Amino acid sequence: MKEFFTNNDEETMEFAEKLGELLQPNQVVTLDGDLGAGKTTFTKGLAKGLGVERTVNSPTYTIVKEYRGRMPLYHMDVYRLEDSEEDIGFDEYFSGEGITVIEWSDYIRTYLPERYLKIQMKKISADERQILLQPIGEEYEKLIEELQQ
Repeated sequence: MKEFFTNNDEETMEFAEKLGELLQPNQVVTLDGDLGAGKTTFTKGLAKGLGVERTVNSPTYTIVKEYRGRMPLYHMDVYRLEDSEEDIGFDEYFSGEGITVIEWSDYIRTYLPERYLKIQMKKISADERQILLQPIGEEYEKLIEELQQ
């Protein structure tokens, strides 16, 4: 597990943008943390790194939003699926040609693929964030190594 800190939203977005530039098709990123931890802000930066030009916002009520960049970005907010047995076809997103970002992934843990990048965000102060990256699978270990360069 690797630990990073950002001092404001701009730094969080820049960090996520760098990650977005490194992601490859068919990769999954999970984002967990309390309300206000910066999950959607992180996703905005990641989307920028993927070349998404549209405004990115939380898909809380639609569960999934799709954006076009150098590859599709599937942005999920599964908060409303807590205690739900509903499978919205997660496998189709996870095995597609795009990047899947899942906010509140703990709520669908049983549906997650075998390999993914787990990101835990924590609000340290009004602006500062702790970002923990845990690679689940060798390809994500390599991704974190590239991110540190």
